[in-house]
Amino acid sequence: MKVLSQNQAFGGMQGVFAHDALSTNCEMTFAVFVPPKAIEEPCPVLWYLSGLTCTHANVMEKGEYRRMAAELGLIVVCPDTSPRGNDVPDELTNWQMGKGAGFYLDATEKPWAEHYQMYTYITEELPAFVAQHFRVDMDRQGIFGHSMGGHGAMTIALKHPDRFRSCSAFAPIVQPSTADWSSGSFEKYLGADRAAWRQYDACALVEDGARFPEFLIDQGKADGFLESGLRPWLFEEAIQGTDIGLTLRMHERYDHSYYFISTFMDDHLKWHAARLA
Repeated sequence: MKVLSQNQAFGGMQGVFAHDALSTNCEMTFAVFVPPKAIEEPCPVLWYLSGLTCTHANVMEKGEYRRMAAELGLIVVCPDTSPRGNDVPDELTNWQMGKGAGFYLDATEKPWAEHYQMYTYITEELPAFVAQHFRVDMDRQGIFGHSMGGHGAMTIALKHPDRFRSCSAFAPIVQPSTADWSSGSFEKYLGADRAAWRQYDACALVEDGARFPEFLIDQGKADGFLESGLRPWLFEEAIQGTDIGLTLRMHERYDHSYYFISTFMDDHLKWHAARLA
């Protein structure tokens, strides 16, 4: 593990690290905040998945999570959103595809399949690596994210209800197989057979029988992507008749930015802490 930076914050440590990842076949960077409580005992771990065009740095620098995470005793891990490097395929003029747009899936199509294995990286390789190097209680895990990361968090939770105790999202893409800004990427990553897309679509997973106890979703009503990409009401419709709980909060005048995320970050951390206690 390479230590890229370490800074003291609220009695804990905010670090940025890199390692050679087998699943993505490149070096991956991730951030970890370790609260002061971790000096005494292993702490619950909360995974934050970022959105399109982002890296680990967006939430680390603008998400305002450290004070509350330190108070609640939560380790917060912020992975990158895609593989990186000169050898990694990309579409330089398409922000919805390639670097910064891994969509937390395992690509099956060329040239993407060699590196774009973000689902395996997030669910298998990085957790094993973090457990090896940090004092985490892997029996108490939660996951959340923003936009594309909200999509990733919800689909991963639905597929691993035995692993995660809590899941929440800021402005998630709840049905990426039909959303304007994700369906094209899904076809390039996964091929034209839309049946293969369903395992990475929260609404489709619920329709196919996947279950998770409850979700918290915050969404800004002034979000420019609300109608074409996010559409949280589709998930609300998908869970009708199931035992899945949903707290969906729609906020006047809030947009898609980190001003929105940072406003409600404390609420999400408290939500997870209560379920990871």
